[in-house]
Amino acid sequence: MSVNDDDAGRPPSPGPGGSPARAGIDVAAVRAAAHRQSRRVTAGIGDMAEYLSRQVADESHREATGPLLAGSGASGVVRHHGRIVAEWGDATATEMLFSGTKSVVATVAGVAFDRGLLDPAAEVVDTVRHPLLDRLGLDGVTWHHLLQQTSGWTGELWGKPTRVDAQSRREGFEREGAPGTGWAYNDVRVNLLCLALTVLFRRPLADVLREEVLAPLGATETWSWHGYRDSVVEIDGRPVPVVSGGAHWGGGLWISARDLALLGELYRCRGGWQGRRVLSTEWIDRVWSPCELNPDYGYLWWRNDSQRVQPGAPASGRCARGNGGRHLLWVDPARDLVIASHWGDDVRTLIAEVSAAVPVT
Repeated sequence: MSVNDDDAGRPPSPGPGGSPARAGIDVAAVRAAAHRQSRRVTAGIGDMAEYLSRQVADESHREATGPLLAGSGASGVVRHHGRIVAEWGDATATEMLFSGTKSVVATVAGVAFDRGLLDPAAEVVDTVRHPLLDRLGLDGVTWHHLLQQTSGWTGELWGKPTRVDAQSRREGFEREGAPGTGWAYNDVRVNLLCLALTVLFRRPLADVLREEVLAPLGATETWSWHGYRDSVVEIDGRPVPVVSGGAHWGGGLWISARDLALLGELYRCRGGWQGRRVLSTEWIDRVWSPCELNPDYGYLWWRNDSQRVQPGAPASGRCARGNGGRHLLWVDPARDLVIASHWGDDVRTLIAEVSAAVPVT
């Protein structure tokens, strides 16, 4: 795979060794931090079914209904100003992204927004109709609510009810009332968004991601995006698979650290890449704008302004994260910095050490 640089006229980075860094960056320190991260391998990832059974804290509906992929070890990439500075492990190895997939859902929603298909303020039922959506009771729920995790929707989708997602209780503050009155981190509701977007595009979201985002970025074809065994809907008389927004019950996006880092570059560059506009700057601004009910969150991306999301890391950072941060995409536009990490523990230390070695531009 060649690694694209975002500066017009510059050659691609030569690969893991990186290319001459911009003035001020301590390359040796970055590579030392990457080496240390390579040793913080998450335990137990060789048997993903067993690993996931220990991770899922729900009292019921514990069965994984989506495919699973065994982890191959800690891997990652550090990119500065569009070029690889350091890698560790096998950065080309495809790994499950877990809830980091949610930020990818926001990315394909951005494609719909830029095409004029999606108005965040509009109610979902006023934008798309489908027999399944009609049965779910979405009155009052807007795209904005689903993207910020403030819909408060309760129900069941693909055999998983919203009430069994332990993350909602642990990482949210639900309130009884209308949509927009409480925030909660809930996989079932993100799966609802995936369903609505699939109906909106009238084709699989993986096809949209490939054609509109990852192919223009120069990503490989090694990634894949999965749903559950029963997450299929009929659209225009044909079965269309619906992907999941995480791997709470299996599935989700499977992608290498190198390809994931390219997605980070798209956000660092505010939607542009190699002279091509992939996402609008307006969408990037919306994605990273704070939710009124949880300023640490935007449109399925985490914000570190309060430094609560990643303590010790710069407030200028934004991230997609999954499985307790063991999967991470960190984007810090103030430093022209992107970090992608798979199956590594203590990513806070990684971010802090790399950030200390990269000056604000």
